[in-house]
Amino acid sequence: MSKIEELLSQKILILDGAMGTMLQEYKFTEEDFRGSRFVDWPVSLKGNNDLLSITQPAAIAQIHRKYFDAGADIVETNTFSGTSIAMADYQMQELVYELNYESARIAKEVAREVTLENPEKPRFVAGAIGPTNKTASMSPDVNDPGFRAISFSELSAAYKEQAKALIDGGVDVLLVETVFDTLNAKAALFAIEELKEELSLDIPVMISGTITDASGRTLSGQTAEAFLISISHIPLLSVGFNCALGAKQLTPHLEVLARKSDFGVSAYPNAGLPNAFGEYDQSPREMAEQIKEYLSRGLVNILGGCCGTTPKHIKAIAEVAKDYQPRKFQKEFIQPETE
Repeated sequence: MSKIEELLSQKILILDGAMGTMLQEYKFTEEDFRGSRFVDWPVSLKGNNDLLSITQPAAIAQIHRKYFDAGADIVETNTFSGTSIAMADYQMQELVYELNYESARIAKEVAREVTLENPEKPRFVAGAIGPTNKTASMSPDVNDPGFRAISFSELSAAYKEQAKALIDGGVDVLLVETVFDTLNAKAALFAIEELKEELSLDIPVMISGTITDASGRTLSGQTAEAFLISISHIPLLSVGFNCALGAKQLTPHLEVLARKSDFGVSAYPNAGLPNAFGEYDQSPREMAEQIKEYLSRGLVNILGGCCGTTPKHIKAIAEVAKDYQPRKFQKEFIQPETE
């Protein structure tokens, strides 16, 4: 067993908070995104946060450091949109390997430094694999419901390229996150399993879906239990939910995972629900208070934050979590009852 797998049953592991929220504080301009290397790039690059691992690496390292200093055990690489599919928006498909490799290298370097400062608290890096901007389960054209903008094999190939670069860059775990379409996630998991076999490498895998609204379903229509069943054929470090909802709204869906899953359970909700301006204004204390419900009921093994969260939120969550035991693993996966 790897160190992270051993720790999962011993303590609640703390994941970092939002990368995008932190980057907004730097107020980077188009010129900052371009740096000296991409001055003449033919399209606008502002908003391509993954590119900052190449053009503003010091800022990315600083953000990772802030989250570790706040108490995070795991930070995510700056690679949420690091597939050739998503990078096509910026005509940067050819840079995918470099973007992911550099993002992983930066995060791992900071993790090593912080671990050396306190060897009793090892720090880890999760290679963030986002959902892409296309969906395999639904048509983007309401007049042609059978049309698909992407195929399973195309998704799998893109995810494989990203995962390989993240592994080469030194990540400790792969995190398939913000899953709104489980078929996309299955393409990522398929690619990772292929890579593990080819590289003779047993890297841990986390998966985190997103419940998109009060209906309690993912965008592709699955309930929490259906999502769990869909991905349970793969050996996973953890399964959980992130984004879209605040801590309070996420509770019933985590209950399902905690009751039904044989894996670790993760949760990294938003800092409440967005206000009328699309901003998140839940304070660290308020968020930590809501997360106490997960802890007192023994629902989680991994805790962090998504949209709107900062190192202050992570510090508040870590402070609360240290007084609680992690969720106990069930001995076997409970299949749903059938008639």
